[in-house]
Amino acid sequence: MSGPAAALALLESRTLPAALRVVLVGNPNTGKTTIFNRMCGARAKTSNFPGTTTSSRFGRSELIDGRALDVIDIPGVYELHLDSPESCIARDVLQGGGPFGRPDVVVVLVDACNITRNLVLVGELLAYDVRVVVALNMIDLAQRRGLTVSPGVLARRLAVPVVPMVARKGEGIDALKIAIGRAVERQPVPRPADLPKGDDSVELLSAWADDILSEAAGGPPSDASAFDTFTERLDRTFTHPIVGILAFAATMAGLFWTLFTLATVPMDLIEATFARLGDLAATYLPAGPLRDLITEGIIGGVAGTIVFLPQICLLFFLISLLEDTGYLARAAFVMDRVLHRFGLPGHAFVPLLTSHACALPGIMSTRLIPDRRDRLATIMVAPFMSCSARLPVYVLLTSLLFAGHPALAGLAFAGCYLLGGTAALLSALLFGKTMLRGGARPMVLELPTYKLPSLRNAVLTAKDQGLAFLRTAGTVIMAICVMMWWLSAYPRTAPPPEVEALRVEASQPGINSAQAEALTTKADALEQRSAQAGSFAGRMGRAVQPVFAPLGYDWQLTVAVLTSFLAREVFVSTMSVLVGAGSDEVDEGVIASIRKATRDDGSLVFTPATAASALVFFVLAMQCLPTLAVTRKETGALKYAMLQLGYMSGLAYVVALIVYQSLRAAGIS
Repeated sequence: MSGPAAALALLESRTLPAALRVVLVGNPNTGKTTIFNRMCGARAKTSNFPGTTTSSRFGRSELIDGRALDVIDIPGVYELHLDSPESCIARDVLQGGGPFGRPDVVVVLVDACNITRNLVLVGELLAYDVRVVVALNMIDLAQRRGLTVSPGVLARRLAVPVVPMVARKGEGIDALKIAIGRAVERQPVPRPADLPKGDDSVELLSAWADDILSEAAGGPPSDASAFDTFTERLDRTFTHPIVGILAFAATMAGLFWTLFTLATVPMDLIEATFARLGDLAATYLPAGPLRDLITEGIIGGVAGTIVFLPQICLLFFLISLLEDTGYLARAAFVMDRVLHRFGLPGHAFVPLLTSHACALPGIMSTRLIPDRRDRLATIMVAPFMSCSARLPVYVLLTSLLFAGHPALAGLAFAGCYLLGGTAALLSALLFGKTMLRGGARPMVLELPTYKLPSLRNAVLTAKDQGLAFLRTAGTVIMAICVMMWWLSAYPRTAPPPEVEALRVEASQPGINSAQAEALTTKADALEQRSAQAGSFAGRMGRAVQPVFAPLGYDWQLTVAVLTSFLAREVFVSTMSVLVGAGSDEVDEGVIASIRKATRDDGSLVFTPATAASALVFFVLAMQCLPTLAVTRKETGALKYAMLQLGYMSGLAYVVALIVYQSLRAAGIS
C-alpha cells in the first residue's frame, strides 16, 4: 500500500457523528495543534518539528451558537502538490477521502511573521471547492518585530474571512468559531479573481503572495531590523557546527541536573506515603499470606516504581518548554549534519527525539520518512534512545553508584542518554554499510520564531506522560509485582538450623538489647535468603544465572533482568520484592533497601562494578516486548524485529561484560 492509500491509513479509523466538520491545515510551526487543544480541550502534543503529528487527531467542540463541531487536525504540510505522506493526507482529506467525508470548512493557519510562504499554501487550498477561513496566528510576535498586518486587507484580497489570533494565549478562539459558523452559510464559495492557475502555479503563487503582502503588511523597519539581528545572532550560535553541539550538550546536562534537584522533595513525599501505607497494612491486617501480599508484593513493589513519577513528569515538562521556545528546531538543524554522516536522514531527528518518551510512538512516527531505507534505519536504532521506562532504572543504578553525590549522579544520568545516542549512530553506520546500503535524503526544516514557552502545554504534556506511566504501573507493573511476590514467596521452605540457633542465642540471659537485636537481624536476613533461594524465582534465577555471571549478576539480579523484558521499569519493582523492601524497610527508602541487598555469601548484590555493568546493559539492551511487536508491524517483516532483539541484546551483553571485567581488573569491585 502506497501513495494516498498509505497516507489514509495514518488517519484514525473511526466515523465521526453528524456535525460540522472542520479541518485544521497549516505549515509546521504555525500553532495548528495549539488551536486544536484550545478548541477541543484535547491533550495533543504541540511540537516545533515537521512530522511530529504523525496521525490525524479528532476532537469535539461547539460553535458560539451551540452547533456541534468536529475538528480534525491533520499533519503539518508545506505544499499540497508535494509527493510526501503528509501532502497525500491533506489532498485526500480535502477531496473527501477518509472515514469522515468532505470537510465543511478548512481553517488554514498562517504565521503572521512569515506570511509569504504561508500564503502559498492558502492559494493552493483556495483552488479546492471548500470553504476556507484563515487564522492569522502569532500576531503578537509580528508586532514585536515591528510588522503590522492588516486582516481586513488580507480578507479582501483572499476573499475569505481572516481572524487575527494569539493561539498560545487563547486569544481569537471565539472569533474563529464565529467565522467558521458564518463561512458554512456562504454560497457560492468565493474565490479571489487574481488567484494563479496552471502547472507553474507554485511559482505564480509565490509572486501572488508577495503582492498581497506588499499591500497588507507594513511597519517600522528599524524595529524589525533590530529584532532580526538579535535572532540571527542566536541562530548563528545555536546552529554553529561546534558551538551548537556544545550548546545542545550543555542544555541537556542542565536539564538533567534540574531533574535530579527539583524532583527530590516530591519523591520523598511519595516514599513516605507508601511507607505509611505499609505500616497501616501491617498494623491492621492479620499475619499471613494476604498481609505479605499487600505489604511486600503490592505496596513494596509498586512503591519502587511510583517513586520515580516526579522525575518522569518533570522531564517531559522541561522538554516541552524547550520545544515551545523554538530551540529544539535549531538542535535539529545541528543534528542533521551529524545524522547524515551516520547514514540517517535529518527527518530521523523527530522519531529519535520522540523515542526518548517511548520507542513505540517514535517508531510509528517514522511513517513520515519518505524513503523506505531511511525509515528502516531509523526504526532499527530508535530503541537505543533512553525512553521514560528506563528512568527508574537509571535513577536507581546511578544512585547506587554515586550515593551522596547528586552532581555525579546527574552526570552519569546524562551519560546514559549520550551512550544510547552514540550506540544508535554507530549502529546506523553499521547497518548503512551492510543490510541497509545507501545514502540518506537531506532534510528540509524551517527554523520557527523564538517565543516564550507555553506553561499550559508543558503542564498538560507532563500530566499526560505521568498518567500514562501510572496506567502502566496500575496494570502491568501491579500484575508483575504480584506474580514476582508469589514466585519469590513460594514454595515455603523450612529455615536452616542456623536461624533457630541465632534466635536461641539472642534470648539467652546476659545478652544485652543491642546484641540481641543484632543476632535477630542476622537470623532474619539468613531466613529470608534461604526462603528466596528455595522459591520459584530463586530456582529460575539460579538456572539462568550462569549466563549472566560474567557480568557480575547473582540470581536475584538475573531474575530482575529477565522480568524487565516485559517492561523495563519492572526492574526496580522486582528487585524491591526480591530483597524484601516491603513495609518494614520502605521508611528508609527503596533505594537504600536495594543498596543493602546481599548475595547468598553475604556480599553486596550491587557492588560498583556490578551497578555500572547493569547500568550499561539497560542503556543498550532491547528490554521491551511491545517495541518488538511495533517493529514487526511497521516493517512488515518478523526478521527485522528478531534482528533488533538479537543485535541490541548481544551488544548490551558484550559492553556490560567489558565494563564489569575492566572495573574488576582496575580494583573497583
